Amino acid sequence: MSGSTITASIGRTPVVELRRVVRAGSARVLVKLESHNPTGSMKDRMALAVIDGAVAAGRLDATGMVVEYTGGSTGTSLAFVCAARGFAITVVSSDAFSREKRDHMRALGARVIEVPSEGGRTTKALIERMIAEARALSEGPGRFFADQFNNPDAAAGYAPLADELWEQSGHRLDAFVQSVGTAQCITGVARSLRGRNAATRIVAVEPAESPVLAGGAAGAHKIEGVGPGFVPPVWRRDVAEEILAVSTEDAVRMARRLAREEAIFGGTSSGANVVAALRVAERLGPTKTVATLICDSGLKYLSTELWASGEDAAR
Repeated sequence: MSGSTITASIGRTPVVELRRVVRAGSARVLVKLESHNPTGSMKDRMALAVIDGAVAAGRLDATGMVVEYTGGSTGTSLAFVCAARGFAITVVSSDAFSREKRDHMRALGARVIEVPSEGGRTTKALIERMIAEARALSEGPGRFFADQFNNPDAAAGYAPLADELWEQSGHRLDAFVQSVGTAQCITGVARSLRGRNAATRIVAVEPAESPVLAGGAAGAHKIEGVGPGFVPPVWRRDVAEEILAVSTEDAVRMARRLAREEAIFGGTSSGANVVAALRVAERLGPTKTVATLICDSGLKYLSTELWASGEDAAR
């Protein structure tokens, strides 16, 4: 019997309950380990939906090239699916994002163009420059612009995540908490969860330094993969009942606590998710269930300030 293709390993990630970082009297807090996807990121789900959707629609064929702007995880996931499907890919990224992500994309065969940042920080201007360069590159013949902020297939790629989470929670899910980058994940998950339980509360998370969803000013931060500094095109205010702001400092501190106290190794967006989920859980109380995502693996950030020094991280 022939084996499955490598893309069949995407999804069906495990869920675990947090034990040590949750305060007494709080709701049950579940985290879905999206770090168990093939590239270590939830973005594998989106990448598969985007590439297969483009092929089905005739926008990408065997001779075509995928072009995308990325903080790293989307590019790595797209490079993974392209390697599996036999497509060429060019990505526009930046030194604002971890070296591991850029190296991983190249290892999977991607051509990587790097746009310089301002001191390694994510800013609105940086993201806009990356998008503009990728769009220009996509104008050549045979190019498919993945355009993660606007691609209609992206949100649908996260629907299976919601279905899995519903089953793994035992059909008990009172709130779902997720940080917002493109807003495709929270949109796709919210749509599916509300189809099962209209009362499930959806909580969006954004960097405290750049609280644009809540109507604040854009600012620089170091929570990779979220908070682009502008309201994502697919974002709709009714997607979430609440928006919580989490600082880079608090996200980093929680990511380190998760590693030491829960043996869960994630990045800063995962730390931000858990900070917000714990706030929600404390309000809801012990009879409720809150879920969030470990968006990606801490292995993607070993060279960054988050994990660059094990001695410092332990403090």
